[in-house]
Amino acid sequence: MIILRLPTDDESTDSATEQIASAVSDAELGPWDFAIAAGIFIGGIVLAYVIKTLVARSLQRRNRMDPALAALIARLVSYVVMIVGFIYALQRLGIPIGLAVGGLGIAGIALAFALQDILENFIAGVLLQIQRPFTYGDQILVNDHEGTVQMIDTRMTTILTPAGELVKIPSATVIKSDITNYTQRGSRRTTLPVGVAYGTDLKKAQRILLEATARATGVLTSPAPEAYLEAFGDSSIDFAVRFWHKPSIADFWAARSEVAFEVEAALAEAGITIPFPQRTMWWAGDTDA
Repeated sequence: MIILRLPTDDESTDSATEQIASAVSDAELGPWDFAIAAGIFIGGIVLAYVIKTLVARSLQRRNRMDPALAALIARLVSYVVMIVGFIYALQRLGIPIGLAVGGLGIAGIALAFALQDILENFIAGVLLQIQRPFTYGDQILVNDHEGTVQMIDTRMTTILTPAGELVKIPSATVIKSDITNYTQRGSRRTTLPVGVAYGTDLKKAQRILLEATARATGVLTSPAPEAYLEAFGDSSIDFAVRFWHKPSIADFWAARSEVAFEVEAALAEAGITIPFPQRTMWWAGDTDA
């Protein structure tokens, strides 16, 4: 009976390493050869950085491409340049390219298992820049993190929060999460609840709410503000005042505040009360000690 045994990854890697070492020793290389190879490799890295910068700028200026997509293409081009530089450095040392690539491939499989999280984030970062659910300057909400997109790379998305904090979110987390993009549509709607006292002329209150909201700074005229009777609460009759404004987080807070000021002043001028919760209590029988 004949038993065939396939070589393990460790054995294949050791064999490839031995063959590469044998090729280097047979070439009778001197210090100058190693210095030239190192110079070629370092030059390839520097050239990759320069080409990445030039490609990104060219794509954004001539094609008006999305900055995130332009950065991705430029980064991939730089990777190709670095790989070419690495191959030329190996050739200068007399190492067979096929043998080196085979050894790197075997080692790469083992490395891939060890770096699963990094590779997952890399792939997710590439998908984010291709699908483009947001781009630089957009204001987004990812999980509990809200802010302006500062950077999108192949590993992380960096956002600047309204509090001035930089938050770096792994790309794999971003792509698996619900993403709210505030700025993509160019405008945003906010709802402000307003309660009026029982016995109020509701049609009059609705008209005053609409007029006051339309006067508020930051409220867009189109679509027009809306005021709907929403519910009969325990202490008030509740309206939902809805209005559109610019999409940024700062515009959201500013417009909401201005509408609240205008609504309160208009209702007070019209003699309409904004009630607070009240409770009426009765005691049965004589309460004297």
